Parts: sequence; structure tokens; C-alpha cells
Amino acid sequence: MPRVTTIPATKNKFTALPTASIAKRRTAGYARVSTDSDEQFTSYEAQIDYYTKFIQARDDWEFVKVYTDEGISATNTKHRDGFKQMVQDALDGKIDLIVTKSVSRFARNTVDSLTTVRKLKEHGTEIYFEKENIFTFDSKGELLITIMSSLAQEESRSISENVTWGQRKRFADGKVSMPYKQFLGYEKGKDGIPVVNEEEAAIVRLIYKLFLEGKTPAGICRFLDAQGIPTPSGKQKWSQTTVNSMLSNEKYKGDALLQKRFTVDFLMKKMKTNEGEVPQYYVEHSHEAIINPTEWEMVQAEIARRKALGRAYSGNSVFSSKLVCGDCGGFFGQKVWHSTDAYRKVIWRCNSKFKGDKKCATPHLDTETIQQKFLIAYNRLMENRDSVVSDCELMRTALSDCTMLDAEIDRLTEEITVVAELVKACVKENAASAQPQADYTKKYDALVKRYEKATKRVDELSTERTRKQDRDRELRLFIQSIKEQPLVLEEWNERLWVGLLEKATVFHDGRMVFEFKNGTEIEVEL
Repeated sequence: MPRVTTIPATKNKFTALPTASIAKRRTAGYARVSTDSDEQFTSYEAQIDYYTKFIQARDDWEFVKVYTDEGISATNTKHRDGFKQMVQDALDGKIDLIVTKSVSRFARNTVDSLTTVRKLKEHGTEIYFEKENIFTFDSKGELLITIMSSLAQEESRSISENVTWGQRKRFADGKVSMPYKQFLGYEKGKDGIPVVNEEEAAIVRLIYKLFLEGKTPAGICRFLDAQGIPTPSGKQKWSQTTVNSMLSNEKYKGDALLQKRFTVDFLMKKMKTNEGEVPQYYVEHSHEAIINPTEWEMVQAEIARRKALGRAYSGNSVFSSKLVCGDCGGFFGQKVWHSTDAYRKVIWRCNSKFKGDKKCATPHLDTETIQQKFLIAYNRLMENRDSVVSDCELMRTALSDCTMLDAEIDRLTEEITVVAELVKACVKENAASAQPQADYTKKYDALVKRYEKATKRVDELSTERTRKQDRDRELRLFIQSIKEQPLVLEEWNERLWVGLLEKATVFHDGRMVFEFKNGTEIEVEL
């Protein structure tokens, strides 16, 4: 019969230290508070002091340090620098034991908590949760941690839902808040109502002015950089994204669209653009405007016009992409004559004048001539202002009626949903039972074709609806503008050129035809 001799373990399986060793365990504390309030700050300082003394009071522990995170949520460990440094030091073999207040102070995310505990356990570092009296090297440790972390995670979910409810209640009540440190032009006033910061508002007005003068967002960025004007966040270099956001933000005209984005994951704090998943609230006249509403709408119309032109748009001047050659249909471009001498002159001519076999015969124009001819066309238009307004109102009535478009979009959307379910059922049936694959492929392809046809048609209808809405906005702005302006204009006004004129076509026989945004064409002799 075999004889078995037991050889006792001489090393701790987790720490690798000799079992008879009296070496002290290198011990660190971890303290965290989740807000920056004075009350929590006191708690934060108290935790540091408590764990420093707590660790130093043990003869078998060697104090390393207390790692801290202040004003940071525990739902995930992504931005917790103190926590991450502590874990890294433990993995580098500098810590044997971590002492913290509770599971909820350590992490409210079960996945983060267990992942970290297991990672540290593999590297010989134990964690002690004082409140729950849990040592992670204990045989019951991981089960208890799982239970406690799950409870803490549900607590975070409850808090998150309460916060979300509070935010949406404020939205529904029309209460507007802004990220003031990142939002140029406003600061928080009494009762939380935004008030205009005149120094910053001047920059906002400058950006809108430059855009209506023809500059592109990239050109505006270059101008602001050259002037040394800082961005909303205090940086020295502007980005097109920032300028585009400012040009399209309704808050600058005194309104507010609330809940543009929402949180989809309370653990990871992941945000998503609201595309109809949750309610939105539009508050009119919620605060003082920096940009006149008419001017703001004019900018939106100009954004849509430039988008439609695509790469054809040039941001050199208000005349860019509005002067058209009557011979080739191309745009006029800005040219400089005698650029290096006293006879320097800026003129506008067809960009394709000397391209191809047939040369365009349209004349060149100087800035003064363009301005003078526009004033003539404008004054002729205003001779029949009442009639023009009446015709525009009739056009708007037709454009605003999207009943048939909406009905077809709804019908097709329902069909898309049905076809998607049929495709799903088709795939499921093929997986569940044997059938001729040729028949399955034929049926599947037919459904996919039907689905693609319906989605393509929905896209076309949606584009048409957007086009009608853009056209309606143009006419509304056109009506508003000519109602506010004098019947006779004696001085050049670039805002009216941008807001009223669709294009001006130059012909080789000495005619210039101004087409206004209501479709009216007025011919002027050069």
C-alpha cells in the first residue's frame, strides 16, 4: 500500500510570501467622493485622514499612500485617475493590500468591480472593503462582491433615472440651461436665466456678419485666428465645427431646442443625438437674442443654398456663386488687374471665359457697376411690392401643404417595417427547416429588392419635403425683408443682396437679369 507524506505549503498562494514570514503587507487606501460640494469635500478630507491613521495603526501593515478621486462618479473607471494609478501600482508589485470604505465607493458597475478585483487577485493584491468586512482573498469574497456590486449598480441606475426625470421636467417647463464655459455670448443670470455677455456677443455677431458677407466657415476661422480671438473654450485656434455649430444654434436668436441629445447608457454615460427616441421641447423667446431672428433665418437659408451648390461655392465675396455667365452658365469669379501697381483694379468675369474652343463673350464687371444695377432692379421690384407679397403668400400656401407627401412617407414606412419582419421570418424559416436553397434565395432577394425600393422612395420624398420647406423659408424671409425695407433704396445693402437675390445673369448683348427669390426676373441694361 502506497505511503503518502504531506508537504506543507511554505508560500502564500496569493502573495508568494513565505507562510512563516513576518514581513509587513504594503497597504494603500482608496478614497472617493462623487461631487465637488463643500460637504463632500469635508468627507473627502476625512477619508484620507482616516485611512492614513487606520493603516499606520496596524503593525503588520506598511503604509504606502492613500489614492484619491474627487468629484468623480463611480459608475465607470474611465476618468478615475487616482483609481487607475492605484491599480497600475498594484500590478507593478508596489501594493499587497488595498483598503477602501465600501463596494459602492470602489465601483458601482459590477463589471468594472469584478474585473478589477480579479485582475488584482491574479497579481497577488487583496482588497479589503471595510463596511462589508470583505477580504477578496476569502473564499466567499467574490460572491459577496458580486452581490454588493449589483446592488450598488441598481442604486446608480435609480439615481440616474431620477436625474434624467428632473432634467426632462425642466425641459417640459421650458427652463433653459447652457454649458456657459463652452458657450460664447451668454452667462448665467439671476434665477438661472441666460443673460448676454456683450463682449462675447460682439464675436458672435461678427461671425454671422462675416458669413453673410460671403465667407465660408474655414475663412471665418482664418480671420478669427488672425485677429487673436479665442474660441468659446479659450483655445487659440478655431475649428469649422465650432463655427458651423454657432451659425446653426437657435439659442442665438433667443429660442431654445431642448434635449437635442440624451444618455443611452447610465453606466458609460454614452450620449446620442436625439432622432425622435425621446421628446424634444422648443421654447420661443426663452431669453434675450444676440442675433435678430430674421438675420438668423437668413443665415440658415444661405447655409442651405451653399450646401446645394456644393464645391461650386467660393467664399471670396457676397458676389460669389451669384453672378452667372449667360453664355456658358458658369459662375463669374473675382480677378485682379494691375495687382502690383497704382492701377490695381478688382473685376468680375466668367471663370470659363478663356476655356474651350468657344470663348464666352460676356463682359467683365466691376464691383460698383454690380451694386448700381442691383439698386435699379431692387427699386423696380418694390414698385409693385403689394402684388409681389400677395403672390408670394399664395406660393407659400402651396409649398406648406405636405399632406400627400407625409401620407406616402407614412405608408412606405409601414411597408418597410412589414418587409423587414418578412425578411426576418424568411431567414428564420430557412434556418429551422430544410428547403430548396434556390427557392429561398429567390424569395429573400425579392423581399430585399422590395425593401430597398421602399427605402429609396422614402429618401426621395424626404428630400422633396426638405426642398419645399427650404423654399417656403426663403419666401417667408423674402416677404419679411421687403416689408421692412424702404420702397426706394439709394445705398448698396449687401444683406438685401444675400437675402433677396437668387442670382444675376450677365449676357453678352449688354443685359443683366436679376432673379429674385420669389422667381421675379428684372432686366437691367449695362
